[in-house]
Amino acid sequence: MPELPEVEVVRRGLERWVSGRVVAAVEVLHPRAVRRHPAGPDDFADRLTGHRLGTACRRGKYLWLPLEPLTGTGAPTQAVLAHLGMSGQLLVQPQGSPDEKHLRVRVRFADATATELRFVDQRTFGGLSLHDTVEDDPDGLPDVIAHIARDPLDPAFDDAAFHTALRGRRTTIKRALLDQSLISGVGNIYADEALWRTRLHYERPTASLTRPRTTELLTHIREVMAEALAVGGTSFDSLYVNVNGESGYFDRSLDAYGREDEPCRRCGTPIRRRPWMNRSSYFCPRCQRAPRAV
Repeated sequence: MPELPEVEVVRRGLERWVSGRVVAAVEVLHPRAVRRHPAGPDDFADRLTGHRLGTACRRGKYLWLPLEPLTGTGAPTQAVLAHLGMSGQLLVQPQGSPDEKHLRVRVRFADATATELRFVDQRTFGGLSLHDTVEDDPDGLPDVIAHIARDPLDPAFDDAAFHTALRGRRTTIKRALLDQSLISGVGNIYADEALWRTRLHYERPTASLTRPRTTELLTHIREVMAEALAVGGTSFDSLYVNVNGESGYFDRSLDAYGREDEPCRRCGTPIRRRPWMNRSSYFCPRCQRAPRAV
């Protein structure tokens, strides 16, 4: 699934090409794409039509576009929430260009710019939905994701509070990094990369981390995400693209993830892969020593 850098790349594209535009018409081509909107496809289309889309926002792996009030001022009371799932794409395409094979939702705008927003999803695990926003939240945060923690690139992320919460959990470090109620946006790829840079084994108990080690880990998480953002994220196949349909290429710079049996870039020891929570963990057995309890 796309992680923070990939979703942030899409958010920036939406901010540039979609935010501030008024919706003229919405066409739902597959009901599953709006299944999280209980009132159904017609209601979704009707409620969205005529609204101006606000600044694209993100929390962790979730994107949303607040609906600006039709009259008066104040914080948005509803927002369009997008979850990309495993194969969801938000594309800005010229009107009249051929439809994608797995086009699910089309949004047309009321301005002279001849582009439209398309939601394409091969596996239909993602979707769009309308939700009420958290009261008085200036960004129009949808209430259904209010429990999602801030991400490490968010200026409001509290490093000290994260360390305290980490020490209080009876779990292991990689499980904690993938807990979106503790820290959001970190998935399997960037967890492995940050742990490799910090020389931490993925089964290291969180209670054993000192404050300096947590600080070092957060530093590496931010570094690897910033580097991925600079090259458009990580694209292992054609499903992960920005709003213009372009793939990222951070996969060329990965130090651990996907490099089984290749030499560690630090010590030369072959990288190992181990099954982990229906996923895989990649690590260097020399640089990232397993804790004794494992």
